[in-house]
Amino acid sequence: MRLLEEKILKYGKVYPGNILKVDSFLNHQVDMALMGQLAQEIYNNFKDCAVTKVLTIEASGIPLAGATAQFFNVPMIFAKKASAKNMSANFYSAKVYSFTHGNYYEIKVCKDYLTKDDTVLIVDDFLANGSALESLMDIVNQAGAKVAGAGIAIEKGFQKGGDELRAKGIKIVSLAIIDEMSAEKGITFRSPEAC
Repeated sequence: MRLLEEKILKYGKVYPGNILKVDSFLNHQVDMALMGQLAQEIYNNFKDCAVTKVLTIEASGIPLAGATAQFFNVPMIFAKKASAKNMSANFYSAKVYSFTHGNYYEIKVCKDYLTKDDTVLIVDDFLANGSALESLMDIVNQAGAKVAGAGIAIEKGFQKGGDELRAKGIKIVSLAIIDEMSAEKGITFRSPEAC
């Protein structure tokens, strides 16, 4: 999606360790008009999939997942990273490796909100090694629900997580796929034909 690529080129910052900072518009300060346009594109790609729930992980995926759920007119669920006193003990859980933070954490979704009758679209801000996406799919599978696929804002194509999951038959729509990036050379996007 050209609009997102232009935002990344204008406002994104590349840091050592394959870190792309886009927090000025995507995942700290959020451009909600942009979220609406990205959500519309994700909806267009999955509108025939009978989606009943949109699922993401707190916190960075929430704005895009919420906007996407509005297009489908379905609830958005976010997997929680931390337990709270008011959270039911009746939940699905999975371990996730965070590329950004370099550690594992557990995510949880209350069993009341995800059932075998659901068709779930997973939405997130980034796809790198695929750990978060695989963990969310694990939770959907624990519920006996169906995975419609995944809508991703930015995919780091050079980390191969998306390519490996597509090879397993998972429908993944990434709105911008970065094939190369460095502070010195800048960012190179994958052409739409290669996606």
